[in-house]
Amino acid sequence: MRFCIYGAASNRIDEKYILAGEALGKAMARAGHGMVFGGGASGLMGAAARGMTAGGASEIIGIAPSFFDVDGVLYPGCTEMIYTETMRERKQKMEEMADGFIITPGGVGTMDEFFETLTFKSLGLHDKPIGVLNVDHFYDDLEKLIEKMAGGNFLRQGIQEMFFIGEDPEELVREMEKQSGIVFAKPDFKY
Repeated sequence: MRFCIYGAASNRIDEKYILAGEALGKAMARAGHGMVFGGGASGLMGAAARGMTAGGASEIIGIAPSFFDVDGVLYPGCTEMIYTETMRERKQKMEEMADGFIITPGGVGTMDEFFETLTFKSLGLHDKPIGVLNVDHFYDDLEKLIEKMAGGNFLRQGIQEMFFIGEDPEELVREMEKQSGIVFAKPDFKY
């Protein structure tokens, strides 16, 4: 599978988030999955990409608007870099290339990506798994907000089952595999 990773681009965040992003990338790589992301070298995007590289991943696809192609912005270890003209085109390309989506802690851009992905799934425009990496309870309030919206009939019933939240990167990857409906062989790790 190829997972699209959404998350913070800032390096000014607490190190626990960066470490969780790296652990996620390593877990994906060890399980034999590829990654598509916004191409950034910093924040959780860069952390996941570094984790993928450290884990021996064979596919790390960055997608970025061409105006991001300046020193230090894009992750240099991508196996492929695709340039777009706009941010909207970038997001559409990531959605098309992904077999599933993992949302890591982030700001308004990450929330936009999460809610658009969830909205598209609720409209039947895709049936790809959506996982949320809940580092140090970062998304507890989001989960409560969605429950409140569903309880008040602002969302149709069942939308809470269209995504899942996990705290452990390894377990999140396994749940993404399970939710995809594809049976994966457990990798044989030899040290």
